[in-house]
Amino acid sequence: MTTNRLAASLFVPGPEPLLITGGEGSYLFTADGRRILDGAGGAVVANIGHGRPEPAQAAAAALEGGAYTIPVWATEARLALAERLRESWLPPTLTRSLFVSGGTESVEAALRVARQHHTARGDVDRWKVIGRSVSYHGASLGTLSVANHDRRRAGLEPMLLNLPKADALDADNVHKLIEAEDPSTIAAIIAEPISGASGAALVPPEDYLPRLRELCTTYGILLICDEVMTGFGRTGARFAVDHYDVVPDILVGGKGLGGGYVPIGGVFTTDAVVEPLAEVGATVMYYTFSGSDVACAVSNRVLQVMEDEQLVERAATMGARLSTMLHDALDDHPNVADVRGLGLLQGIEMVADRETGANYGGRLTAEVVAQALERDTWIYPAGSGPVPDGLLFGPPFTVSEAELERLVEVTVESIDAAVATIGKP
Repeated sequence: MTTNRLAASLFVPGPEPLLITGGEGSYLFTADGRRILDGAGGAVVANIGHGRPEPAQAAAAALEGGAYTIPVWATEARLALAERLRESWLPPTLTRSLFVSGGTESVEAALRVARQHHTARGDVDRWKVIGRSVSYHGASLGTLSVANHDRRRAGLEPMLLNLPKADALDADNVHKLIEAEDPSTIAAIIAEPISGASGAALVPPEDYLPRLRELCTTYGILLICDEVMTGFGRTGARFAVDHYDVVPDILVGGKGLGGGYVPIGGVFTTDAVVEPLAEVGATVMYYTFSGSDVACAVSNRVLQVMEDEQLVERAATMGARLSTMLHDALDDHPNVADVRGLGLLQGIEMVADRETGANYGGRLTAEVVAQALERDTWIYPAGSGPVPDGLLFGPPFTVSEAELERLVEVTVESIDAAVATIGKP
């Protein structure tokens, strides 16, 4: 494909995109013969590796069964996926599943479910959703409203709701904000267990999520945990909330649910959340292609592969190895402020000066990612607000130790080259 054809065919502002022709394991292949080490699993999506035959086989079988079934009807593929999730993946009290077509849609649906839950109970004053200071929940106007990713909100602010934001690391601040906003007006608090794209794998204190759970229970507020990025084994547990022994009222997932082979997301709730809606005959509006049969069938097969090959456990093991490698290589680096993460969701926060905290305002991230790509390695750009320059690592769970070593080696080279290119801020 020529540059002109790319430019004429795709809406791709910025540099010319790579033309990807396939992949295998931890690598993506380009039209000009390059092998790109996928150190981020795309957008922290790929988990069972690229080029697996099992998803294609599941998709072919599903396509033989019919063209389309509206989302409010049951199909064998939808039921099979819901049953696998309930029996083997979700916390026991999360018994209800709603399948959608991606992470943004799953968060949007969760926000609507939270509001509908309260109105069905006659609690019509509860409409606010508290977001957090370092957060990202999707690209729609609703999900951007509850998030605080300054770069992705830029220019859209007049169209967004001005919803309250609490500190992403300080539960006492969350408590104060609840009181200041009037608890009787708050429908939900939404939190990523680990802030991914916005915070470069920013991990909260051990007591943070348990405190949020306690506060929500005390004030009659629903706790929504956004596990679009962290869920389905990414952090070395089935879900990141499992590390903290916390069960939210609503859990949302995406990305790893389909392993990158299909667009799918999920909203998972307790009976107590759904029952008031059922009592008043309320419905949750769907998008046309929510929870398609093909997506559900492929996701079911992806989860089976992860179970059969014990890939969640492997994510924990390889994640610990990647963490050690990153710490060994970067703890003393003059442009690295922190290395953090859980499992195969690892991040680094970069600065211009460790002593003063001076930063490049996002420019360093962009240049490091470009330098890594020149070295045939993909690293995910991260950061916003108080974390202006970050990198995120989320390779497939099947990644080898040699591939991790190469990923870290390229990261160090790319940071040094980027700093030399940009100079002092």
